[in-house]
Amino acid sequence: MSSSTPTDTLSIENVVVSTGIDQELDLEQLADDVEQTEFDPERFPGLLYRTQTPEAAVLMFRSGKMVCTGAKSAEEANRALDTVFETLRSLGIDAGGTPDVAVENMVVGGELGQRLNLNAAAIGFGLTNIEYEPEQFPGLVYRFDDSSVVVLLFGSGQTIITGGSSIEEAEEAIDIVQNRLGDLGLLNQ
Repeated sequence: MSSSTPTDTLSIENVVVSTGIDQELDLEQLADDVEQTEFDPERFPGLLYRTQTPEAAVLMFRSGKMVCTGAKSAEEANRALDTVFETLRSLGIDAGGTPDVAVENMVVGGELGQRLNLNAAAIGFGLTNIEYEPEQFPGLVYRFDDSSVVVLLFGSGQTIITGGSSIEEAEEAIDIVQNRLGDLGLLNQ
């Protein structure tokens, strides 16, 4: 049997960060000037700028607001935004200095190391903090009272933790869930 813990199995799958510049952007002109962009205002009001290294997608809005998604770390998201800001500067747009970047959401995958009885977990956790409708979605959604973090539990033992802004929040969440499941006798420890 492996000595790894659920915390050891956590890996960041996606980081969403936001930033912006203090001016409006001409998205039509940017779409014409920058090859890595997609812009269809009939379908979505933002311009999509895909960076290659690292692979990420930056949504740019007319207001100057930007959202970067698809990065595997906050550092990758910052590098993708640096690429976008360098492109803006090369086009003569005053993008300012180093942007203020805020981590909005982090999606972290993990593994509990064994199968789960989600019906028993739903009953044991109580109805106030969970959503479990297996006919609609194959996972149990566990919400914390005092946090924006949400843990999705699957019968396979896989977990997805979202809503936090750091890996430490994900580690704390998986520890709480593991302890709750252990207290309910639903994990072999």
